[in-house]
Amino acid sequence: MTNKHDFDLPTIREILNNNDIKINKSLGQNFLFDINLTDKIVKRSLPIKTTVIEVGPGPGCLTRSILKQEPNIVFAIDKDVQSKKMLNDLKKIYNNKLEIIIDDALHYPIWNLGTAPRQIIANLPYNIGTKMLISWLKHINQFDMMTLMFQKEVADRIIAKPGSKQYGRLSILTNWLTKTNKVFDIPNTAFFPPPKVKSSVVQLIPYEKPLFDVNFESVEKITQMAFSQRRKMLKTSLKTINGQTILKELDISPNLRPENLTVIDFCKIAKKSFEQK
Repeated sequence: MTNKHDFDLPTIREILNNNDIKINKSLGQNFLFDINLTDKIVKRSLPIKTTVIEVGPGPGCLTRSILKQEPNIVFAIDKDVQSKKMLNDLKKIYNNKLEIIIDDALHYPIWNLGTAPRQIIANLPYNIGTKMLISWLKHINQFDMMTLMFQKEVADRIIAKPGSKQYGRLSILTNWLTKTNKVFDIPNTAFFPPPKVKSSVVQLIPYEKPLFDVNFESVEKITQMAFSQRRKMLKTSLKTINGQTILKELDISPNLRPENLTVIDFCKIAKKSFEQK
C-alpha cells in the first residue's frame, strides 16, 4: 500500500546523509532499509488501531510502515539523540500520531505508555534484546502483541521445544506466558550496516492467563539454576534447594537434564521450591 505521505518523505539513505548520522556500534545499531520488508512485518501485526511502541526506530523505515496503518499513536523510543533528527520529517507529517522519546528503553517503563491495548513492533538491538524482552514479560498483561526482530539464534531459543539444543530459560519464560511463533527470517543484506548474523521476526501473543499460576521471579530463579549447569542432571543443579526431594514429590526423575522438562514441569518445581512451605 502506497501512502500519499510517502511522496513527501526523503529516502532512508537521504535521511542518514542529510543529517550526517553516525552509526553507533555500542548501541547495536543495524538500520532496516527495505520499506517492502517493513511493510510485510507490520502487516503480520494487524489489526493496528492501538498504542504502538517501537524501540530503536533509527531513521524510521519501520516507523513509516507502522504509521501507514493509522494506529492511535506511535511511541518511538531510542537512546540515540540522533533519532529526533532522523524522525523529524515523519513528525512534521504525522504530528500528534508520533511521539519521540529519547531514553533507554531497557530501563524505561514502556508498559505505561499510552492506553491499552498496546503492542510492540521493534527491531531490537542485538546486544540487549533478550534483556528487554524479559523485562517486558514481567508486565505481559499490559500488551496485546509483540512483533520483534532478534538475531536468528535468539529467535530460535524463544520458539524452542523441550529436548532441543536451543531450549532453555528464555524458551520457558516466553512460552509460559505467550504463544510464540517465528514469522520469517531476514537476510543480513536488509540492514545497514549489515550484521554478521541472520535475523528473524518473532511474534508473541500473551495468553489470557499464564499456563501455570506461579510468580515470575520463581520461574526465573529455577530456570537460571537449572540451565546454569545445562549438562548436569537436575539432582545436581538443584542440590542447594533440596531438588531431589522436590522432584520426587512431583514425580519428576531427578536424573533428567533440564532440556528434558516441559514448561509446566519447571513451573511446578518453581512453585514448590519457592512458594510452598
